[in-house]
Amino acid sequence: MQALLDTIGDSNTVALMGALGGILLGLAARIGRFCTLGAIEDLLYGGSSQRMRMYVLAIGASIVGAFSLIGAELLEAELSFYYSIRWMPLAGVLGGLMFGYGMALAGNCGYGAIARLGGGDLRSFVIVLVMGVSAYFVLAGPLAPLRNWAFPQIDVTAPVPPGIAHQIGAFTGMSPVPIGIAIGLAIMIGALASREFLKDAGAIFWSLVVAVAVVSGWAGSQWVTTNGFDALPVVSHSFSAPVGETILFAMNGSVRPLSFAVGSVGGVWLGAFIGSTVKGHFRWEACEDPRELRRQIFGAIVMGIGAILAIGCTVGQGLTAFSLLAFSAPVTFLAIFAGAAVGLRQLIEGFQPAE
Repeated sequence: MQALLDTIGDSNTVALMGALGGILLGLAARIGRFCTLGAIEDLLYGGSSQRMRMYVLAIGASIVGAFSLIGAELLEAELSFYYSIRWMPLAGVLGGLMFGYGMALAGNCGYGAIARLGGGDLRSFVIVLVMGVSAYFVLAGPLAPLRNWAFPQIDVTAPVPPGIAHQIGAFTGMSPVPIGIAIGLAIMIGALASREFLKDAGAIFWSLVVAVAVVSGWAGSQWVTTNGFDALPVVSHSFSAPVGETILFAMNGSVRPLSFAVGSVGGVWLGAFIGSTVKGHFRWEACEDPRELRRQIFGAIVMGIGAILAIGCTVGQGLTAFSLLAFSAPVTFLAIFAGAAVGLRQLIEGFQPAE
């Protein structure tokens, strides 16, 4: 591994780490049907909890994996963005609601859109572009000063990170590692508390693959930070601002280095392409209804803005931040769920009162 780092450099190595995990995520989306919006829609309207259990199992396994890394001193969680920036509940709730609503209108989250693009869906290409641009419009573009004024990102100065396990550990005097692992195991047991789900070995397998991708992102970026010379961040997968970063790299990659984010986005596309080809599902698709495309573009705009306010998406907050048991993760995920429920109801029922 050190030889790889010495040969291709820190930025390229961490991008490779992101790409490998991204490939796993792309395969999980196309072969394992791992999809947050699909899980919410199945739960609310399809009478099935299978895909939501997949998502919850991935969360639990990611927590166990991340805190195992912390216990083995292979991850300094305090360096992560979710622990180093003060949690803003209002921004998390507002951003989560916007992201969930936009996700429902767009028909996919950022991760899902990249995965569908890998299967030949050109509508998702539009969603990815619009979401990435709208995210950067708020992150570093014309609306950045307004965002910084309304929701200033303040560094954490408290000795205990804003994480559930760490706070419980500080209160009880215990190490956060066994607390985090115990919480993760409890979540996994809850997800597996279904005979139907236990019989679906494929669903369980792909849930664990998603968890491996998240945990490997933490381990890989931490290893490069520890052994390399560049001051690179300790990160794992997210698909909001990284989509915009990938667009920027595509336009001026000759003057900016690769990053974990760019590798992750590219990896998901590649994994989804491989998965759709293996399953025989690859086919070019385009939008034939202008009204549908208009709705999807509007949803992508709202989704991109919401992701920046919430500091993450269904993967960034719903899995990656959750793996560290950051305070922001469950609150933001519930807000995303609520926003998606509203958007789905608008699409399916048209806000008509129940009879």
